[in-house]
Amino acid sequence: MSLEWTMQMIMNNWPMFLRGAGMTLLISIIGTIFGGIIGLIAGVIRTIPVPERRAKRMLLKTVNMILTAYIEFFRGTPMIVQAMVIFYGSALAFGVDMDRTAAAIFIVSINTGAYMAEFVRGGVISIEKGQFEAAQAIGMNHVQTMLNVVLPQVIRNILPATGNQFIINIKDTSVLNVIGVTELYFQTKTVAGISFKYFEPFFVACILYFVMTFTVTLILRYFERKLEGPENYSMIGQPAQVTATNTKES
Repeated sequence: MSLEWTMQMIMNNWPMFLRGAGMTLLISIIGTIFGGIIGLIAGVIRTIPVPERRAKRMLLKTVNMILTAYIEFFRGTPMIVQAMVIFYGSALAFGVDMDRTAAAIFIVSINTGAYMAEFVRGGVISIEKGQFEAAQAIGMNHVQTMLNVVLPQVIRNILPATGNQFIINIKDTSVLNVIGVTELYFQTKTVAGISFKYFEPFFVACILYFVMTFTVTLILRYFERKLEGPENYSMIGQPAQVTATNTKES
C-alpha cells in the first residue's frame, strides 16, 4: 500500500467518503430513534396485565400475537433479506416505488424496534413487583405506574443495550447497498471501482466506521455515568466510614 497514492486517493474522493459517512449516521440515528419508540410501545404492551373482561382479554391476546410474530420474524431474518423483500417486494407486489433513503430508515427502524421491544420487556420484568404494588396502593393505575415509576428505571437500565444496538446499526447499514442506498460502504465500493484498488479505499472505510462507533461508545459511557450518579463511581472515604460505624457499634 503506497502511502502517497492512498493520500492522493483520499484527497480526490473525500467528498464521497464524507457523504457516505453522513448517510450512514443519518440512517442509524433516525432508525435507532424510531426503532426505540416502536420497541418502547411494543415492549410496554407485552407487559400489560391480563384484563378481567373477556373482550379486552381477547383483544390484548390478539395484539400480543401480532407483536410476537413481528418480533420473531425481524429478529430471525437478516437485515439484507428484509431490505430486498421490503424495497423490491413492495414494488413488484403492490407497485409502491419507495424512496431509497426512506426505505432504508424504515428497514432499520422496524428491525431495531424488534430488538428494542425485547429489551424493554426484559427491563419491565426486572423491576421489583413491590414497586407496582406500592404504586397501586397510592392510587396509581397501570398507565401512571408505567410512566412515573417503571419506565424511567427501564430507560436507564436498557441504555447500554440501546447504545450497543445503535453501534450495530451503524455497521449494519452497509447491507443497504443492495437497494442502492449511498451509505459509506456503497461510496467506498464506488471509489474502489473507479480506482481499481480495493485495499486502500476499504481500509479508509474501516477507519471511518471505527471512528463513528468509538465516538458513540464514549458518548454513551458519559451518559451512563451521569445517569448512575457519582456515588457509584467514587469510593473515596467509604472504608473509613464503615470503620467508624463499626467502632461506634462496638
